[in-house]
Amino acid sequence: MMTDPVNTFMLRFVQFINTADEKLGEELIAPNAEFFVPYKSEPLIGPPGWLAAIEVMRGGFPDIQWRLEELIFEGEKIAARYTMRGTHEGAFFGVPATGRQITVQTMNFYDMANGKIVGERGQPDLLGLLQQIGAVPAPG
Repeated sequence: MMTDPVNTFMLRFVQFINTADEKLGEELIAPNAEFFVPYKSEPLIGPPGWLAAIEVMRGGFPDIQWRLEELIFEGEKIAARYTMRGTHEGAFFGVPATGRQITVQTMNFYDMANGKIVGERGQPDLLGLLQQIGAVPAPG
């Protein structure tokens, strides 16, 4: 990746997601930022909201790691595509641990202001994830 400020910022954000480092989250995310996730109708708020979403994933996949694959930005809007990888070692949305490895794509869209994230809408491939852990039949 290039070393422009947006790439540098987003690589630090990936570090936050992968480590759940509260201090790093406070550096990167505005206190009133809204984080929309597919499993809640109301947004999660600020760094604690992001940490709560990370904990949902780590509850089912303790070794989960995100890798930034693609980044597009214009002004204060950022689109990022990630690959998440982990092992299903805990219950996830009621599905008991299977020990299966997952590889899941996710698209996230960010709003920035004053050098911090003020909003995000995340769209992970939950259907693919649920198929990989056997919760939903895979096609064919």
